[in-house]
This record gives sequence, C-alpha cells and structure tokens, in this order.
Amino acid sequence: MSWESTATYYREINELVRARRGGLASADLLLRSVDFEAIVALQKAGRWDLAEAALAEAASGLVRAGAGCILICTNTMHLVADGVARAASVPLIHIVDVVGQELVAAGKKRPLLLATRYTMEQAFYRDRLRARFGLEAIVPEAQDRGAVHDIIFDELCCGVVRSESRQRYVDVIEAAAAEGADSVILGCTEIGLLIHQTDSNLPVFDSTKLHARAAVDFSDGSLQVDAVAA
Repeated sequence: MSWESTATYYREINELVRARRGGLASADLLLRSVDFEAIVALQKAGRWDLAEAALAEAASGLVRAGAGCILICTNTMHLVADGVARAASVPLIHIVDVVGQELVAAGKKRPLLLATRYTMEQAFYRDRLRARFGLEAIVPEAQDRGAVHDIIFDELCCGVVRSESRQRYVDVIEAAAAEGADSVILGCTEIGLLIHQTDSNLPVFDSTKLHARAAVDFSDGSLQVDAVAA
C-alpha cells in the first residue's frame, strides 16, 4: 500500500479513461491513502483483524463519499478483502479474480507468484486461484521468497529501483521456468516498478495494471462484479 504503486494506479486508470473517451477525459475517482507504516506494523504483528478494521473503515468512508466500487490497491491486503467488501456494501473488484481471469484467458495453468512473503506463504491467494480458476500457482524457495520480499519493502516501496535487484528477480523467474512454471504473476503492486515483460522469458501478468483496467471496465459497464466478495 505504498504511495509508489498508488501513483501507478492513478496514472494507469487516467490514461485508460483518456484513451477510451478522448479529449480531456479523466477518471472521476476517490482515493483514500493510508499511512503505510501503520499497516506494515499490523502485518508484522499478525494483527490482520486490526488491518481489516482499518481498511473497512476507509472503504465505508469512500462509499459515503459516493464511490460506486472499491479497489484495495495492494495484493497482500486482499487477505481481508471479504470483510472490507461487507463493510463497503458496493462491489469490490478483487485483484485475484482479475489476475485469474487473465491467466485463464491466456491458457496458463501454473503461474509463478512473486509477492510479499505474506502473500506467497499464506494460502489465501493461491487457494482462490485454485478454487475459482483451476490454477496451480507456485512460489519460490524460502531463500528466494525472502529476497523477493525484502526488495519490495526495502527498495520498491521507497522508490528505489536497482539493476541488481532486477537480476535477482530474473534469476527466480528462470528457476521457476525450469521447474515448469508457464507464466509470472507480479503479485505485489510495486513489482511492476522493477520487472517488465522484457525482463522475463515467461509471460508476465502485472496485477497492478490488470486491476486498474478492471476498474475502468467496471466504470464503463463492461465488467460485472458481485456486491460482496465470496
């Protein structure tokens, strides 16, 4: 939930709206930015209940202000998405569903999930991909998971993009390809700041860009979403 990837969401949504509508069109949206340090502290403490309460309150405030749908602009915090959706009472566009749909459409079966340690090591993300889309996501080995996680928090969330870190990710991707991975999920909204399709020998699915596009699809009426996440 760093502002680094929030800025990417804002830019992606507005660029899509302008491309579709032309002229000076831009997105009519509400943005609720939180203190990421406070959320990280709750993650480290395992207080997902308090994190859910904080995001649910934020979502409720957006609805009161007129929001017609909700996006949680981070993969990890979709661990509490169902509770946030119930509090919001408007459609929540679930990032895992958006990614899963795109993978299925591309004919992929065994994606590599690159994300924070919480997303890679807890079951919520992979279980939803399996249950809803029949996808068997894999994650890197423990040492590689640690490197992927640390680069996200110590560098990308602080706006630091290093070529050495890009190569570390590329090495992880190549190892997964050798083990049968057929695609890569950039399952943290900051990873797209570091890794692009040109860096990978596997097809890359950037959750940030896909999520932003889904928001615009919803606003255009071409995406239907249930009012409460299941």
